[in-house]
Amino acid sequence: MAPAGDAFPNGHADGTFDVAIIGAGVIGCALARRFTLEGARVVLIEKAADVLDGASKGNSAILHTGFDAPPGSVEAACIAAGYREYLEIRARLNLPLLQTGALVVAWTDEEAATLPDLIAQARANGVDDVEPLTEAEARRLEPALGPGVRAAFRVPREYVIDPWSAPHAYLRQAVENGARLMTAAPVTAGVFDGSTWRLETPRGAVRAGLVINAAGLWGDRLDDLLTGTTDFTIRPRKGQFVVYDKPAAALAGHILLPVPNKVTKGIVVCRTAFGNLLVGPTAEEQEDRERAGLVPETLEALIRRGTEILPALKDHEVTAIYAGLRPATEFKDYRIRVEAARRYVTVGGIRSTGLSSALGTAAHVHRLVAGLLAGHQAIADPVWPRMPMLAEHETRDWQCPGNGGVVCHCERVTRREIEAALDGPTGARSLAGLKRRTRVTMGRCQGFYCSEALAAITAGRLAVPMTADPTTAPPAAAGDEA
Repeated sequence: MAPAGDAFPNGHADGTFDVAIIGAGVIGCALARRFTLEGARVVLIEKAADVLDGASKGNSAILHTGFDAPPGSVEAACIAAGYREYLEIRARLNLPLLQTGALVVAWTDEEAATLPDLIAQARANGVDDVEPLTEAEARRLEPALGPGVRAAFRVPREYVIDPWSAPHAYLRQAVENGARLMTAAPVTAGVFDGSTWRLETPRGAVRAGLVINAAGLWGDRLDDLLTGTTDFTIRPRKGQFVVYDKPAAALAGHILLPVPNKVTKGIVVCRTAFGNLLVGPTAEEQEDRERAGLVPETLEALIRRGTEILPALKDHEVTAIYAGLRPATEFKDYRIRVEAARRYVTVGGIRSTGLSSALGTAAHVHRLVAGLLAGHQAIADPVWPRMPMLAEHETRDWQCPGNGGVVCHCERVTRREIEAALDGPTGARSLAGLKRRTRVTMGRCQGFYCSEALAAITAGRLAVPMTADPTTAPPAAAGDEA
């Protein structure tokens, strides 16, 4: 199947845009939305066959308040702004919100001693409704907690969202308001002539007055390719996850957070918007930027840690495992840099908070470069697409008439949902992309019963057919199994 987008997108014979954004992860999709709504002609360029195929495909789907972000950092400001905007727009885009709240739980006396400082940090970040809890108070809120709790505090406004519907919504709103998407289009070279960039891709050249590097795990390499220098180095950090069957979700009402350290937020236990229970992620440094391999010993350790936090988990089945990579750098804060003379912006080092901060990051970047885009008028009455609802606690398509029948019974995905996810300029171009848009094959049986029907529906519509020889087709990417 042909990749999304035209060789010379947007009907411009010379492929010229105001803004070219490289990298269609959650940050790239949010940037495309923001700049499009502000009146710019935007193209979003992605090297993979589908969007959200890098760091954005594997995350814990928490809408963070930023309570534990470094006070005064760019990250803290972007999380706070992104959080607010998500809550402002989610109803119009039909995006879910599971209002769980979070408990930060100390399991040792040493961890308990750090809680007052964390509470002070939260208040410094404007999250002033945190509530210190004794062990007894924490157990009243979460009776299934295991032995060893010393103390805790509650963050009422930490929520659970759908990890993929949000960036897909940002992309759809951008495209439905005039932006263009090019997939299967890795940028191989770029030249700036003093006013305009010319970017080379296998699908044709793109000209743009401003280039934004949102390449995630490849951000430093893209900097070096286009500008000959970079001020950070990506250090891929792998996170492995274990997903429990839906009955396990009843064991935890809150997001259960550990006391974070300097490297990671630690192992989280929380419900998902899809009705499961999630344990993870790990934080493992590696060199490989493409593969997040699953390690049986590490997954066993995750399961042990999960049952220490919630002992009743030992009676529940694991239905999926997955891993993702985070684009960590040698710096704690985001790496956002504007080179005005070269009309080039880097948005790098967006680690585990990217889903929460994306809208805020996009607004921040737009403010930084507004002077380079003078003369644009914001769209007065933009299109607001409504996303399919995949959250278990909301009304789903299988409950509505005319859905064509249920194809994936584990996740109750209808034929109408699958057909809609395959259509249009932002439609799925890979099985992994279809999973992220519908959750088809992501339930208990992992596609054992529905794959034959799904292969028939998707025939001729995916870049790699489901019936392709597994010995010659590209291997499935980690991060799509949840």
